[in-house]
Amino acid sequence: MDLPIGKKVWAIPEGYIPTYSHTTGRELVSHEAACILNASNKEAHIKITLFFSDKDPIGPYLITVPPRRTKHIRFNDLKDPQPIPKGVDYASLIESDVEIIVQHTRLDSRQAENALMTTIAYAAD
Repeated sequence: MDLPIGKKVWAIPEGYIPTYSHTTGRELVSHEAACILNASNKEAHIKITLFFSDKDPIGPYLITVPPRRTKHIRFNDLKDPQPIPKGVDYASLIESDVEIIVQHTRLDSRQAENALMTTIAYAAD
């Protein structure tokens, strides 16, 4: 069954990767993530572009999500065209060629008492 739910354009106006973490274990390193659901029967080809207050945008970062799958993309892991700077505010625009759902998550582990925030991104189309 094909479930083309979602939208093709999403925005996350809030982004920030802390410069340090209380721990070094991958599970608890401070990070930003876009959790993407592709419920369709088609592969989703996704472009992520980042916007800053004081410099030109960077991107696109190219991601593929197979049909009827989910992918959790840690912004800390994005390297091409360049790593995302830490300690800098940014916003992201996520564009797909098929309908997807995008959820934004941040883990802030700068102190031992971790903070986790999550919300559905803004569906722009």
